[in-house]
Amino acid sequence: MKNTNCEELKQQLVDGIRMLENIEHIDFNGHFSVRIPETEYILINSAEASRCSLTVENIIAIDLSGNIVDGKGRPPNEYPLHTQIFKRRKDVQAIAHTHPRWSTLFTIAKVPLRPVIIQGAVLGTIPVFSKSHSISNVEIADELAEKLADHQIALLKAHGAVITGQSIIETFVRSVFLEENAQRQYMASQLGYAHSLEEEEIVSMATFIWQSRNIQKVWDYHRSKLK
Repeated sequence: MKNTNCEELKQQLVDGIRMLENIEHIDFNGHFSVRIPETEYILINSAEASRCSLTVENIIAIDLSGNIVDGKGRPPNEYPLHTQIFKRRKDVQAIAHTHPRWSTLFTIAKVPLRPVIIQGAVLGTIPVFSKSHSISNVEIADELAEKLADHQIALLKAHGAVITGQSIIETFVRSVFLEENAQRQYMASQLGYAHSLEEEEIVSMATFIWQSRNIQKVWDYHRSKLK
């Protein structure tokens, strides 16, 4: 599986994972996956590898049953989270499972997360998976995939988030916007009620923000901070 496209995807996945660790969306846990084009395989970080010092050698390829087809190591315990969503959602090309601080607070407090800043306009409706469990078997992963449905993001009660996208870059940027919105909503709530954007603002800002040049700008900014 040593083709140029696959090697480029591996490096981009490494960068995305290290960037998520750098901004504290993941720590010693958390994982990120991407489809290998024109195959039934995905790339994902190995369970044992440190997220802050990841290299392409720590990226493995697995099939949609979790069997290793390339690389060394083992997949994360929660690999079914990825495989079952990929099976159900042909439009999804990349998936991140993060443990974000601010977004997770809202699931613990059972307070709805709403779009309060313009970046929040792109997040759409965010369902909450109400079972606080590790998503480490096919049965619970199927339940999560059903809850996610056709949304781009789902929050996991007292656990973390599942974020999807058409690419690694899109998925990373959604994670950034999710946490920025959650932090601002929390901080504003300390002053009073945190007001949502108006419906017309959500529509216009989502179209404006979610453009390729803006998405790339966020990625490039965080990538420039990698050591």
